[in-house]
Amino acid sequence: MTELKNLTLHPVISDQQKGRDSRQRRLLRSFLPELVQLERLLAEAPQRVQVRVAGSVPLKQVTLPIYRVDIGSDDPNVPVLLLVGGVHGLERIGSQVVISWLESLLVRMKWDAGLKGLLERVHITLLPVLNPGGMYLNQRSNPNGVDLMRNAPITAQGESTFLLGGQRVSRRLPWYTGSPEQSMEPENLALEQVVHEMLPGRPFSLSLDCHSGFGWQDQIWFPYAYRRRPMRRIASVMALKLIWEQAYPNHRYVFEPQSQHYLTHGDLWDHFYKQVNRTSNGTFIPLTLEMGSWRWIRKRPRQLLRLNGLFNPLAPHRHQRVLRSHLTFIDFLMSAAASHEAWLPAMEQESMLREAAIMHWYRETS
Repeated sequence: MTELKNLTLHPVISDQQKGRDSRQRRLLRSFLPELVQLERLLAEAPQRVQVRVAGSVPLKQVTLPIYRVDIGSDDPNVPVLLLVGGVHGLERIGSQVVISWLESLLVRMKWDAGLKGLLERVHITLLPVLNPGGMYLNQRSNPNGVDLMRNAPITAQGESTFLLGGQRVSRRLPWYTGSPEQSMEPENLALEQVVHEMLPGRPFSLSLDCHSGFGWQDQIWFPYAYRRRPMRRIASVMALKLIWEQAYPNHRYVFEPQSQHYLTHGDLWDHFYKQVNRTSNGTFIPLTLEMGSWRWIRKRPRQLLRLNGLFNPLAPHRHQRVLRSHLTFIDFLMSAAASHEAWLPAMEQESMLREAAIMHWYRETS
């Protein structure tokens, strides 16, 4: 295999490599292969792909970058698709799905004329490994012991699930929220900076945050997680769900608000959704892909003996199947963002779709 140092590197990647000795490279290959794969991929990316370091996570052995990748139109009026992976360090498959889609996109950019035309009408920003420290240490939280998905300054309206909904008892227990009132964790601040730079003022924006570890099915969750009442833009979520199901009627995703399962404190996407839609006339829809890891365990029960086995497919054929099975949905989101004017509900449709959404998802709480 070609060593990274022998490639013609993107300047940002090159700067990172200059600061690493051979021991650090060995550690990364062993404990964070996703970052190594991402760097090799970006080193050979086309010139029009912009790469920068959104933040860094210092550990005793190595300093880990949080890479940000920007592709597509630089016009500030085009819609945005934001893709995030690796928020929870144990859920490596989230980063791997984002990187797999990025790899496919970069190859297609070399020959796909239709894709080139599409990229002139949309901007894509990716943070494939938001929590590199947690992935390196093989733990759910970041190196400070904070669960990044419980770390935003927002409090559940209602009784949250014990521990799972966020706790401040100890950073040694899972789902520790930290002290978001003082400041969110550095990884979340890096993501917040990207959100504030890219989303407000846009006519339309979508985000997809890739996770695993809940249930038997792949689920698409949307806000809110902190309350059981519907979000303000619920009609737009229903419209997106309908065009997805019409275009891909044989899909296996379940669309639903996270609050149907449990309430949480400090949900990142609740926080960003309220921030963006409070300051913008456009529409922002944050989605979370929750890959159903219980299926992988049912088919391979011995995965329970390995910590990674709780959240990731370990059998090679299942791993490959998961990496390819979500590419269509992400492609759909890219096209839906670029063509948002064709399906976003107009004023007379919005009332009807909002009522349909409330009947579909909130009948028991309305």
